[in-house]
Amino acid sequence: MFKNVAPITIEKHGKLHVKTIQNFDFAKNVNMASIMVHEFSRAASIYPIVFVEDKQKDQFKPVVLLGLEEGENLFVQEDKWQASYIPAIIRRYPFALAKTEEEGRFLVCIDEGSDLVNKKEGQPLFTPEGNPAELMERVKQYLSELQQMDAFTENFCKYLAEKNMFTPLNMKVRIGNEMRNITGAYIVNEERLNSLSDETFLEMRNNKHIPVVYSHLSSLSQIERLLNFKEKKAISASELGEHFKDQE
Repeated sequence: MFKNVAPITIEKHGKLHVKTIQNFDFAKNVNMASIMVHEFSRAASIYPIVFVEDKQKDQFKPVVLLGLEEGENLFVQEDKWQASYIPAIIRRYPFALAKTEEEGRFLVCIDEGSDLVNKKEGQPLFTPEGNPAELMERVKQYLSELQQMDAFTENFCKYLAEKNMFTPLNMKVRIGNEMRNITGAYIVNEERLNSLSDETFLEMRNNKHIPVVYSHLSSLSQIERLLNFKEKKAISASELGEHFKDQE
């Protein structure tokens, strides 16, 4: 989704404008999107929420599955998002945050390769005097709030990993006439969750982890939604082929 992310500076981006998102063509090939714990309750009724391992950072992070194959987003059809809730990382595009070497300090970045970024249309990043424009102030406030949620999410995942709560997701699904394995993701092990000591369970409750875990577990049923989306997509393609055949 992101092509060329760079920290925003007045010298480099002083004359840039950013258009409002009109379609989701930029996300049509994204089959998973990062998500934060404060999004779980709304996302769980739409997307499967799983965890992936970042081996470079030696940590887990939650994502929503948007497709069952690489480069497939079943929620983007005719450039529109087919769901009532859109993950924050999609909504904040083309902006992002980047960590610096200084503890707790982040840089606001922009995807210079985005079609939303240009020198004429949309809202300016800076005023003619070189000060941050209204858009930049809103973006900084929004990303700052997301960063706090991201820190909570990181601690949540670290806690579950320390308690050995993650287990690989090994699921077979039928796509057309073919059986495929869904691998590379992790879920919370329900048996281990139910075997927690009272002390650990209370600790998780006090840390506000329990509702998040249950939202994650309930979301796994949404894999069926992805299968239905994929089936409808296949049927539509088939019907379109028949339509053109009838016109010959």
